[in-house]
Amino acid sequence: MVDEKDKIVIDGDVKEIQDVIVHRGEPLGPKQKPLKKKDAIIDALKLIFDPEINVDVYNLGLIYNIDLQKNGDVNIVMTLTAPTCPMADEIPVWVAESVASVEGVGAVEVKVVWSPVWDLSKMSEEAKFQLEIADLDLNFDFNFGDLE
Repeated sequence: MVDEKDKIVIDGDVKEIQDVIVHRGEPLGPKQKPLKKKDAIIDALKLIFDPEINVDVYNLGLIYNIDLQKNGDVNIVMTLTAPTCPMADEIPVWVAESVASVEGVGAVEVKVVWSPVWDLSKMSEEAKFQLEIADLDLNFDFNFGDLE
């Protein structure tokens, strides 16, 4: 369950939606060893599923950047499938909490951005296969004049 302080209110015109930032975790103490590779972070991201699509956020292509710093802090830039996503107030919190739980990770910042806009082409081949759209041309131009 998401605390009220973590709620991300999305209402009004989509053009007015600002970037959202979620913080979790704490800086590592002097005796804690910082994580050196992103593999464990990616594994943690693969545990977070978009409940409407049933594909994890990493393979869905919602994660735009993972910045693992030398001190173990992690900055993530992500998006959602749409600004009106009904889970927009929860998915970024789940991402931050999952990454913060990784051994060797300190403070986590997850920034949700709306540009570039997410589309199906950002999905991994694994995600496309899961959704049975692996063979579709996702860069097609559809001419409505062809229907007349």
